[in-house]
Amino acid sequence: MCGIVGMIGKGAVAPLLVEGLRRLEYRGYDSAGIATLVDGEIRRRRAEGKLVNLERLLESQPLSGTIGIGHTRWATHGVPNEKNAHPHATSRVAVVHNGIIENYAELKAELTKAGQVFESDTDTEVVAQLIDFHLAAGLAPEDAVAAALKRLHGAFALGILFAGRDDLLICAREGSPLAIGYGAGEMFLGSDALALAPLTQKISYLEDGDWAVLTADGVQVRDRAGNPVERQVRLTQFSGAMIGKGEHRHFMLKEIFEQPQVVGDTLNTMLNPASRTITLMDLPFDLGSVNRVTIVACGTSYYAGLVAKYWIERLAKVAVEVDIASEFRYRQPVVAKGDLAIFISQSGETADTLAALRWCLDRGMNTIALVNVAESTIARTAHAALLTQAGPEIGVASTKAFTCQLTVLACVAIALGRANGRLPATEEARLSQALAEVPACISEILRADDGIRRVAEDIAQARDVLYLGRGTGYPIALEGALKLKEISYIHAEGYASGELKHGPIALIDDHVPVIVVCPSDELYDKTASNVQEVIARGARVVFLSDKEGQARLVNKPLAAFTLPSVDPFVAPILYAVPVQLLAYHVAVAKGTDVDQPRNLAKSVTVE
Repeated sequence: MCGIVGMIGKGAVAPLLVEGLRRLEYRGYDSAGIATLVDGEIRRRRAEGKLVNLERLLESQPLSGTIGIGHTRWATHGVPNEKNAHPHATSRVAVVHNGIIENYAELKAELTKAGQVFESDTDTEVVAQLIDFHLAAGLAPEDAVAAALKRLHGAFALGILFAGRDDLLICAREGSPLAIGYGAGEMFLGSDALALAPLTQKISYLEDGDWAVLTADGVQVRDRAGNPVERQVRLTQFSGAMIGKGEHRHFMLKEIFEQPQVVGDTLNTMLNPASRTITLMDLPFDLGSVNRVTIVACGTSYYAGLVAKYWIERLAKVAVEVDIASEFRYRQPVVAKGDLAIFISQSGETADTLAALRWCLDRGMNTIALVNVAESTIARTAHAALLTQAGPEIGVASTKAFTCQLTVLACVAIALGRANGRLPATEEARLSQALAEVPACISEILRADDGIRRVAEDIAQARDVLYLGRGTGYPIALEGALKLKEISYIHAEGYASGELKHGPIALIDDHVPVIVVCPSDELYDKTASNVQEVIARGARVVFLSDKEGQARLVNKPLAAFTLPSVDPFVAPILYAVPVQLLAYHVAVAKGTDVDQPRNLAKSVTVE
């Protein structure tokens, strides 16, 4: 969601702030702004819409200054316009904020009564006004912030700039992620390491309740009680060269085409091709003693969890529940100490997933984080972290992170079955070999991109699209529908094929495309029967299957895409790729913003 960047530099910081914000565009936003000190006074430039609008403003009204803060805002309180864009400021202080101040109405009424004058509709401005109130009373910046933090309720990451202090930034974290970067005579802060990648690879992460005082010479971190604390400085995996579209038109397409490499990289961390065995990292609990698994995630990661349910229950014979993170705690789930909970999050900062993780930790469950960012909060909070090797994913609609999540979960299912003795070594070898072949099979699918693009031009005219699948194809149908909705804005729904006659078939006519995920497995005949039913009713079917499956289909669909013949175990990983390509090309045909679709954020860091 919102993004923060700040720095104490040696030269003009405005261009660096804008570049840092550009690296946070993937998080989603609808306005942007920066503030610097010019001759000791706070000066701001803010603009509604995309970052290019802020850049144009800075061309006509440049900002000097060697210290500053910047922000990309995803609107919560107040419409997205210049008045509500961050930074919010008084003559004494400027603030950028990610998160939500839950008691802002109470604070605003109190501060207004005390004479503070508000200019925006946001909850964030109460932070600036509250600190200003304490500064006006004579408190030093550090004391004013400490006093203000005691009054704030909610989730927040804050970056704070002070008039007359070109040597001082203060930041704070409660619930929303915040990183500090270390340079030579310079200091930086950002929502994540990606924002700071061109500036430094030395990063530390604040913990909940921390606040930090940054000067050019370093940082002093204090915890919630005000006690000095040390936070580990580590080298981030990100570099300034890792982000670029290369020869591709959009980040999303680049990331789709990176999948053979990143799935292979992910497999290489767990799969021994010589022995055809799977080895997870050393876990601080006995995997073989797990009697029940709970998987918690949001969005695309949730669909990865649904696939894993099929895998784990079949291979390891262990019961699995899969929950949407925002619902998990509120249904009062019955869990037991020693049960295993797996939390899936691309960013490792998803607020609902993090809250569910902490809930499970409080109840004595064993926890594993499955994330793409080793330094993320979820990775550092769980007992163990299994890392995908997808690299930075900039497109809001997840692609390579999803297939890498599936790859890790497939390995978890095998490892769990082996650990509890329910998966024979011969089966482990066979399934491991099937996984080893996946990267090459994805490459083969990508070579059919032009054919998918041609079909997408027809589907782009539709108002509604249905996706069907059975077994592990059902979550892929759900994911395909989500992708289409996210980036093309066409209404799409995914259904289990067997549910077709329980309602959705009423929607079928010759204007409704139906995308069918149908590998040649033990459920093929049942799905193919459903396909005949919709073809008979005039539906325009796009049929995804292997060579055998295409040959066995009686009535021919609008389009058929032949995928490699593989073990059904790995089919979900492969069948995710054509539904990604289809959504991408439909969105391009419609002219939508593929990488930054409206109203969506890459990292949802508030509940």
